[in-house]
Amino acid sequence: MRLPDSGFDTVAAFYDALARLVYGPALRQAQQAALDAGLPAGTGRVLVIGGGTGWVLGEVLRRSPPARIVYLEASPRMLARSQAWLHQYLPQHLAQVEFRLGTEAALRPHEQFDVVLTFFFLDLFEPGRLRAIVARLRSGLAPAGVWLLADFAAPHRWWHHILLWLMYRFFGLSTGISARQRPPIEAALRWAGLTAAPAGRSFGGMVEASVWR
Repeated sequence: MRLPDSGFDTVAAFYDALARLVYGPALRQAQQAALDAGLPAGTGRVLVIGGGTGWVLGEVLRRSPPARIVYLEASPRMLARSQAWLHQYLPQHLAQVEFRLGTEAALRPHEQFDVVLTFFFLDLFEPGRLRAIVARLRSGLAPAGVWLLADFAAPHRWWHHILLWLMYRFFGLSTGISARQRPPIEAALRWAGLTAAPAGRSFGGMVEASVWR
C-alpha cells in the first residue's frame, strides 16, 4: 500500500539535479541561511521532515555535532537515498539519526524537538492540509524551540508566477502533490502562534529563508 505523500519516489533519482538545473545553488543557499540564522550550536533534538535526499543532514551536523535527528520522509526512495548519503559521508554520526518512514502522523504523541526544519516542504500542500501539518508540527516544538523555514516566497514578479505555475504543474503530474499553487505558508505559521525573523532571500526574491519562534 502506497504511503500518503510518497509520490516523490518517482523523482528521487534526479530530484537534486533538476533543482540545480532550474535554480542553481539558490535552494541550498536558502537552507544554509536558515541554519546559520537559527540553529544553535548545542542543539539537542532536531526534526527534519521532507528532507529529500539527505544533503541537509551534513549541514545540520556540521553546525551542531551533538544533535539528535529524526529524519521523517514519506518517500521510501528518498529515505533510502538519505540513509545512503549518511553512510557514505558521515558514518561517524549514524547513531545520531533516526530514519523514519511516514508523514507527520508518524510522530509520537509526546515527542518534543528543539528545532523543526521544513525546507521546501510546506509548499507541497493545499491550505487545509497545510494547516493540519503545521498544527501537528507545532505541538511537537519545544516551548523554547525554533522552526527553520526555507521555501519559495509568495510571487511578486511576473516570472515568479510563470516559474511556480510550471513547477506545480510538473510536480502535480509526476508526484501527485495536493497544492496547485503556493499555499499561505506564513499565515499558517502565524496562526500557530509563531513569529518570523527573516534570514535572507535569493534567486531574485523567489526563494527565502526565515526563523520562526
